[in-house]
Amino acid sequence: MSQSRLKSCIPLPIDHKILVSVIEKAKDWALMHGVGMRDKKHFNKDVIQIAPFVLLPSPFPRTEFNKAVELQPILNELMHKVAHDDEFLEKTLQNALQVDEFTANLFDIWVKVREEGITQSLSFGLFRSDYLMQRDGNRIKQVEFNTIASSFGALTSHLPSMSRYILRQLGHGDLIKNMPENRALSGLCTGITDAYDLFGVPSAVVLFVVEEVSYNICDQRFHEFEISEKRPDIMIYRKTLNEIYEETRLNEKKQLILEDRPVAVVYYRSGYEPAQYPTSKEWDARLRVEKSSAIKCPSIHYQLAGTKKVQQALAAPGVLEKFMGAGATTGRVRDIFAGLYSLDFDENGERAVDMALADAERFVLKPQREGGGNNVYGADIRDALLRMRHSRERAAYILMERILPPLVAGYVVRPGAAVPPPITDLVSELGIFGVIIGTKDKIYCNKQVGHMLRTKLADANEGGVAAGLGALDSPYLLDI
Repeated sequence: MSQSRLKSCIPLPIDHKILVSVIEKAKDWALMHGVGMRDKKHFNKDVIQIAPFVLLPSPFPRTEFNKAVELQPILNELMHKVAHDDEFLEKTLQNALQVDEFTANLFDIWVKVREEGITQSLSFGLFRSDYLMQRDGNRIKQVEFNTIASSFGALTSHLPSMSRYILRQLGHGDLIKNMPENRALSGLCTGITDAYDLFGVPSAVVLFVVEEVSYNICDQRFHEFEISEKRPDIMIYRKTLNEIYEETRLNEKKQLILEDRPVAVVYYRSGYEPAQYPTSKEWDARLRVEKSSAIKCPSIHYQLAGTKKVQQALAAPGVLEKFMGAGATTGRVRDIFAGLYSLDFDENGERAVDMALADAERFVLKPQREGGGNNVYGADIRDALLRMRHSRERAAYILMERILPPLVAGYVVRPGAAVPPPITDLVSELGIFGVIIGTKDKIYCNKQVGHMLRTKLADANEGGVAAGLGALDSPYLLDI
């Protein structure tokens, strides 16, 4: 079946001479406004290149964009309730824990912290719910819910201004009214400062946990610069888990002490999502942080709630009602779920395996871990399931019905690539950012704070920008 199409915001192709000129302007705009990354192939701390971007904003139905925005606080609260339901998390993850070492290690930390007594009852989440348009009816379907999710919040905040500049250069300034503002950076950073204020110790600091080598440096630093500009009283440190192990300690109050100052907020940057922490020091550092009085973003139970197994379990009959009750709002949330199936060793799991083997192209095989490049597609699903059919390994995966979004033609601008690029068929994934802060019994902050649009070639399975598979984009809202 051929995929439906959405029209580009302006007629294509663009005249060659005009296209070359506007791309050069756009690349300079990107560099001068920090829409950049370090080069993974030729790493140099002193060199920044443009982040991949789509030249023209991509069309997205206005009603579906607004729906995603309206649902975000509802989804924030849902995941908050899930994360604080110990029995549900244990039951949902029990099979995955036997075969997924990383999730099992996180779970072990959670158990240890609960046994010793939770020092900090506040949890802090910077969440993101990701969607693709389903071509049948042009309705959004949720791809996943991320609980370590602030990546590209800063860069995508610049994209509307960049797209407006490009449209004006092409003589289409009248279209700007259809581009929503994006204040993700300020919203995410306000979440951090709100958590800091709830900690209530004026001498405390904020700690960003970063990877050993930072490629997405512009996005990371913009968060620091925004906080420093709005709240110059807050000192921010950047440390790896290995550095946290070496440089921090817990005092008698269970405060995490760094350079003789208590840490108020520990913020795990979303670039730091390895399949496993490679050293025992890193796991020890994570345990130390979790035992401390610092407000964690995310807390260990938020991270466990963000696993694919939990996402699949929420789609099962009656589970949403357990957390949300019956009613129209629950129905709206269920409506965005794609088909999600367990691969556990039971009747439902066997049925799901049989479905996937019979028609692998209909599905995506998804592991627990985050980040691009881990999902399994097409014929590879059949090979993977035949290999794992009688192995416990399959319990670490879920099966999801594949969402086939409408296509749109456009130009993707990449660092070092020939100019102009060819017109290619593209598909877009919308992410909505949310902030939530609260205890099990009281929520202090719950809001939607912005969005991001990642666009990839239509024939590419994965779309992570940091992984080099997708491109930054901005939505152009359509009334259809």
